[in-house]
Amino acid sequence: MLASASRHDHFPRHDAARRAAIRTAVGEVAAAWAIADTVPDGLLTAITAQANAAPDAVIAALRPWLSDRRWLATRIESALALLRTDPFARPPLRAFGGGEGGGEQAPGGLVLAERGHVRLTLRVWPFASAAPPESPAIFVPGRAAIHVLASGGAQLCRHHVALTPAEEAGAFTARAAARCHSDPPRPLQTGETLDLDTARESFTLVPGAHDALLLELTVQPPSPLPIRSYDPVTGRLLHISASSRDSSFRTMALTLLRHMQHRDAAPLFVAETRSPDFAARWHAMRELIALSPTAAHAPLAAMAADDPHPEVRAAAKATLALFNKPSPSGEGSETYQLAG
Repeated sequence: MLASASRHDHFPRHDAARRAAIRTAVGEVAAAWAIADTVPDGLLTAITAQANAAPDAVIAALRPWLSDRRWLATRIESALALLRTDPFARPPLRAFGGGEGGGEQAPGGLVLAERGHVRLTLRVWPFASAAPPESPAIFVPGRAAIHVLASGGAQLCRHHVALTPAEEAGAFTARAAARCHSDPPRPLQTGETLDLDTARESFTLVPGAHDALLLELTVQPPSPLPIRSYDPVTGRLLHISASSRDSSFRTMALTLLRHMQHRDAAPLFVAETRSPDFAARWHAMRELIALSPTAAHAPLAAMAADDPHPEVRAAAKATLALFNKPSPSGEGSETYQLAG
């Protein structure tokens, strides 16, 4: 049975001259964009000038880049011109998301600019041929301004969750977390701008007959408050994860090392169990237990004894108790029945 055809099956891997021409053309576009972004009135210059500003001030200062989009039209046109020259060229824009989910394409888009904790993206929320599953409501510490370039007939669902100053400062616990509340859906309007305190406000879209296109400016500085995912139907907290981008990268790396069974990397897992971010600490411990229960025992005992977060301490104590519980297989001391 033949595999499905793909344009990549015909990539000019044996045409060195064509590949060199593609690299040259892409490099020229990237250089032109870099110059445009770093001149005194350029996008990255404007972002850099706000490096030490509060999130609300950053949004206010960069809002003109949402309303005057001639720069975006110029950039997209130069990317399309590159593709018209050679369809195998890859414009110098970083893609994100857009995977397949439930038979439909998931939201994704392009990173237009990013520096520090400020990010400007062009997001496509694809239409759905059938009613999609309910998306979780995700709350991320920071601020956002989202301009609707094309509504696509989508319905907007806004979600809200209460948050105390103490929780925002690092005392968040799943047990005490408030429930999420959702507004009734309403039509998304082309040309409107959504301003969100993203630690307390979120949104999802019910796709329409056409793709929705959003220009999103987000400011997400480091925060002790985790990213929180809620079921918008019940309002129940589903999941928490580290909000620090560095912590997120490290947690993904640890998961990869665990899948690759790199037991020699156990010291990296142990080091992350001392992260300032409580969600990152517990993620590292869970991954270390799955990788090597023997290596996990001592740091788990330390976590159970004195971790500063009450729920991490409780989870560590409960898991530690299982270490002395033999598995049903009756195998030797290296076999432990551990929490999932």
